[in-house]
Amino acid sequence: MTRTTDPDVAAATLAHYDARAEDFREGTRDHDVSQNIDALLRAIEGTPPLTILDLGCGPGRDLAAFTRLGHVAIGLDGAARFVEMARADTGCEVWQQDFLALDLPPARFDGIFANACLFHVPSAALPRVLRDLHATLRPHGVLFSSNPRGDGEEGWNRGRYGTYHDLATWRRHLVAAGFTEIEHYYRPAGRPRAQQPWLASVWRRDEVE
Repeated sequence: MTRTTDPDVAAATLAHYDARAEDFREGTRDHDVSQNIDALLRAIEGTPPLTILDLGCGPGRDLAAFTRLGHVAIGLDGAARFVEMARADTGCEVWQQDFLALDLPPARFDGIFANACLFHVPSAALPRVLRDLHATLRPHGVLFSSNPRGDGEEGWNRGRYGTYHDLATWRRHLVAAGFTEIEHYYRPAGRPRAQQPWLASVWRRDEVE
């Protein structure tokens, strides 16, 4: 895997998803991420309905789940086909934005659900992206993330750019961006650590004095 520039990363990775949007929807339709949804919602301080940003919402599976639970869910994805699918399938508001050029309203969301998406952000751009997410959360808002874990590998992997952090590195990035850790766990649940490729973590927005 080799490194490349940010514009190349975004364009090529989004093109990969656009070209395989239907296959991706069918392949992930039945994935059970209820553990992750529950982890985000129980960490949020506030009275429902909550306003949730589904970052990297894809075809809209989790947007629909948040809506069924009675919350106000807004999706965001950079892949045009995913945005079309999510709007059509859920009726939710869905924004088409590149992660590397986010334009988010300040203090809008109670929570951000970043499930299997932030690993596409190059490590050099990650501090900026995390600051953008921090700023769009309301005071004491919560960020959930789940990423494939690794030992610092970064580059192209089957047509998509990825960064694969261990817990210590991921924790360092989030703390530097102004977040406090609430919890972390590995997925799938109930397996030996070697068979748990996903690192999930929950973070609360610190307030800047």
